[in-house]
Amino acid sequence: MFGRRRKKSGRSDAADTAEAVQALERHSPVKEPTKPDDRFRAQGPWDVSEKFPEVQRVDLGALRVPVGPDIEVQVNVAKQHNKVIGVTIVNGKTALQIQPFAAPKSSGLWEEVRDEIRQEIAQTGGRVEDFEGTFGPELRAVVPVPGKKNEQGHQLGQPARFIGVDGPRWFLRGVIRGEGAVRPDVAARIEEIFAGIVVVRGDMPVPPRELLELALPPQAKQRAAQPQTAPPQGAPAPTVDAGPAQARPETPAEAGGGRHAAPGQQGGRHAAAQDGERDEDGPAQRS
Repeated sequence: MFGRRRKKSGRSDAADTAEAVQALERHSPVKEPTKPDDRFRAQGPWDVSEKFPEVQRVDLGALRVPVGPDIEVQVNVAKQHNKVIGVTIVNGKTALQIQPFAAPKSSGLWEEVRDEIRQEIAQTGGRVEDFEGTFGPELRAVVPVPGKKNEQGHQLGQPARFIGVDGPRWFLRGVIRGEGAVRPDVAARIEEIFAGIVVVRGDMPVPPRELLELALPPQAKQRAAQPQTAPPQGAPAPTVDAGPAQARPETPAEAGGGRHAAPGQQGGRHAAAQDGERDEDGPAQRS
């Protein structure tokens, strides 16, 4: 009546348990490993899989960018390749250029990218220093402006802040120029916008450091496809009205190959307003 239970032939309880765990994993969402740098984005930027604050955003493919009456969003387009290579957010006299890149699953890119940026700025004669900012380690620099010198012949430079965050298999880089690069009170708003960005990495395999696919909003695609008349001689180049986002051509510094401004390169550094140019012989400004 109380005889021993016979074991299943050729199997063990451990094998049954392992199979059950594997089956559960097959039907469970993939969880990315937690990285130490995740603490720097506790308040954003966000991954699309996370619970993030609901605000109005414009869908630009790999990025969903907050919009508002005080924000102008410009989509940077490379004419040669007809490809969106970045997004510039303008708030008053401050500009923030952002680019999302693929990153390894187990480690981030920001630390090594900072090293590359330091080297590049030093090679061009600029000044750069490390700083602990709102989103963790960042670089504050004075970047030389080609062709611009003061009356004494000294190279003029433009203050800039290089910020970055590592997310689940993605890296988001931002460059702040204008007043927000030197004034904390002004920078607060542009940092709030940066923190509100949502990154849509996607499930497709993308090599690390490859720019994630960005896109124009639907209404901008329709208007860009419409034939346009040539502007009068000397008139400024037109932009494509994208509603909350504006599409504009690339700058010379943004042109290049398929990767257009890899994470450690200063692609498009002249896309933002040239406010705040200063004598390069002075120290990097801290805000």
